[in-house]
Amino acid sequence: MPCPYCPPLEPQQVVRFADDLVMYLDDARWQGALRHSGIIVPVRHAETVFDLTEDEVAATFRMLAQAKTWLDQQHSPDGYNVGWNTGAVAGQEVFHAHMHVIPRFAQEPLAGQGIRAHLKAEHNAW
Repeated sequence: MPCPYCPPLEPQQVVRFADDLVMYLDDARWQGALRHSGIIVPVRHAETVFDLTEDEVAATFRMLAQAKTWLDQQHSPDGYNVGWNTGAVAGQEVFHAHMHVIPRFAQEPLAGQGIRAHLKAEHNAW
């Protein structure tokens, strides 16, 4: 099965910004709580964040600043969740490293809850 984050990308995926090392893309299929979300993906196929080069990590964080500026101008979010899922147990579904950039809004039903709220939930205790 081809990697959905390696070229050629699917028509629903829009590359908003790119350089030689990373790209910021969003997907028209992401709706609901993921509306206006994007991901920062290395151009080179690397399975997890731990496989990125120092240059790719630096480029990712430069792209994060650019994405935040754009999202602030376009959508005026009240906050952000930013992060990586690494490994299947941690929720990684596509094994091409990608940093989630999820704008959050005060009117959301789960406003004020981040990923830790789900991990700390009683039903997750073992």
